[in-house]
Amino acid sequence: MSTLRIIFIVMMITFGIAIFWDSVPIIKDSVHLVLDPTAGAILDLNANWGMIIIAATITILMTLTQKYTVDNDTLRELKKEQKILSEEMKKYRDHPEKLMELQKKQFEFIPQTFQLTMRPLMYTAIPIILFFRWFSDYFNAFDPPLRIFGFFTWLWAYLIFSIIFSIIFRKMLKLP
Repeated sequence: MSTLRIIFIVMMITFGIAIFWDSVPIIKDSVHLVLDPTAGAILDLNANWGMIIIAATITILMTLTQKYTVDNDTLRELKKEQKILSEEMKKYRDHPEKLMELQKKQFEFIPQTFQLTMRPLMYTAIPIILFFRWFSDYFNAFDPPLRIFGFFTWLWAYLIFSIIFSIIFRKMLKLP
């Protein structure tokens, strides 16, 4: 089965989870059964540090998934060639014919790059949507909703911490 078809199936499953979260109790209940005593316990101890720990854990798992499911050498080569093409395109801004030729070459890289970079999504999309739905339930159970460091919603806190950890882990694992 092609990578694109698998990604489409995984995305349909994630949309199904998101849509049926509240109307199909087994989805929500089974996720809460697993995450309440684990991630919930960490957040109950200290929401700020708990969010940092959970974001770091999820990010390292996603980074490791990327490291071991993507042909990083091929991806590096593709990015290097794309960079060279971009530099050539800058040289030929005033030559529309040459520029069009270079743009066609650049478009040839898109399907390969897409296929390589989307492969980890097959493994991480469903767990991430389950975590996000659980985070929403966990943080909205508080009245008023719990804030990380007093002002971040859980989504902003997760996004900021995961970006920071992603940069760190990608450098540590020498990912492109």
